[in-house]
Amino acid sequence: MPGMRPDLSGVDPLVANLTRRVCIGDLTTRAAHQFGGRVAVVDGDVTLTFADLEARADAVARGLRERGHARGDAIALQLQNRWEFVVAFFACAKIGVVAMPINLALSPADVAYQLADSQVSAVISEEAFAPALEAALAGAPGAAVREVYLVGAPRETLGGVSVTGFGDLAAADTAPIETVVEDRDILHCLYTSGTTSRPKGVVTSHVAVQIAVLTTAMTVGMRPDVVPVVQPIVLPLFHVTALDVVLLPTLTVGGAAVLLRGFDPARVARTFVDHRVTHIALLPMMWAALLAAPAFVAADTDALVTGFYAMAPMPAALLEQVRARFRNAAIILGSGQTETTPLSEMQWPGHQEGKDASWGPAVATTDIAIMGPDGELLPAGQEGEIVYRTPQLMEGYWNNAEANREAFAHGWFHGGDIGYLDDAGVVWFTDRAKDIIKSGGENVSSVEVERVLLGHELVGEVAVVGTFDDRWGEAVTAIVVPAVPLGADRERDAAEAIRAFARERLAGFKTPKSVVFAESLPKTATGKIQKHRLRSTRSVAGVGRTEHR
Repeated sequence: MPGMRPDLSGVDPLVANLTRRVCIGDLTTRAAHQFGGRVAVVDGDVTLTFADLEARADAVARGLRERGHARGDAIALQLQNRWEFVVAFFACAKIGVVAMPINLALSPADVAYQLADSQVSAVISEEAFAPALEAALAGAPGAAVREVYLVGAPRETLGGVSVTGFGDLAAADTAPIETVVEDRDILHCLYTSGTTSRPKGVVTSHVAVQIAVLTTAMTVGMRPDVVPVVQPIVLPLFHVTALDVVLLPTLTVGGAAVLLRGFDPARVARTFVDHRVTHIALLPMMWAALLAAPAFVAADTDALVTGFYAMAPMPAALLEQVRARFRNAAIILGSGQTETTPLSEMQWPGHQEGKDASWGPAVATTDIAIMGPDGELLPAGQEGEIVYRTPQLMEGYWNNAEANREAFAHGWFHGGDIGYLDDAGVVWFTDRAKDIIKSGGENVSSVEVERVLLGHELVGEVAVVGTFDDRWGEAVTAIVVPAVPLGADRERDAAEAIRAFARERLAGFKTPKSVVFAESLPKTATGKIQKHRLRSTRSVAGVGRTEHR
């Protein structure tokens, strides 16, 4: 028996699809009907209303289809935070084309790998990246790119591929485009940052992203209102946080996305002066720089409802300063990963001060458990791998069956993080599984040590890794970017002061055996420290200036 199913044999399949589907391309259509004249996107001197955004997205979608791009094809987006990114993304969604944003910090070789691995049929890029894209195309002979759509200066070819101006891509017809897109069709392919291994293509469906968008909006306090949400977007749109946690929820509720090309404290401060900013997502170091910006002194921050931080722990002293400046806002941590689209845990406002060091509980659409090494689920308080079941989850990794088998082992998704649940269901993160340091037979959480060291006045940034040691196997080593300049004559004393500070607050086996001072730490474009680069040799002697033991 097939079960209870309606007979739709007399209904046009396209009509059945259009009237009940989940398609992110429909987001702008609904928003144009509900909020047509409201501001949707601010990009410098360019302002798009929701009606403008819908018309442009429809025109580009029609242009892409006229040029042979069809449902299931993929197109790479190599664009900064600009209105063309937003239009191109929704245009792809409307016709079932997979959008693949490219990390703008990648080398041409890394871009070449992604172009070949993903088999995208076209790239939408801009003049600033033309040289890098040309080198990538030359280095990706197995790629399927047949067209480049370029924002900026005109040219005929790029790396042997035909070029069309992005402005010429749009069709004259801006009427709504109607074509079949199924709920489980892939909306976007986002490559992981590769902090522990080679990047993997995470492919995620329209329905998973739609559920994630609604969950995020509910969790961070977004809703359609007489006074719209206003959210500056500083994090890059090629990253899942900016795209799925910031941009899409903001537009869903009729809010305005103010696009900024990179982080400039003065420009972010200016958005608080020019707009009634209600939500903002920043990295901890960005929050610190914003507070220090002279232009921010007179900014009106009373409208802010939620200040969101992620990617790295925020030092307690800085968190206190941020909360004092934004009196009406909840300043809370959100956690997740590309595979979970991404918000899977978020602190509640009531967790401020009490559970700041936690990740918070699971969001409403996510089930979280702690798993032991043999697939057994562990009780509260017991440490293991954090695993997930959620409709926000990716469909899987592209072109990587082995990674999929590992990720879905024992009936749960494995994110590679270690932690535990407390009796209230709050998730406490210990470390990335690959970042746990095994020193003298003991497991050391690099995150725990980093959180302690960030409390020292001389520590601006820090990464703790395990380095080869004949006695300990791995020695706990802290790579520190000083908060203030240190001359070579002060480094040894400073290192000993930092280690003494740690000894007072940590068990002996967790205290760094050595401190290395560095001018900067290797990071991804979204601010994640690339610890694999710090561990790539048997010691960190080449990372900083001198190793102090």
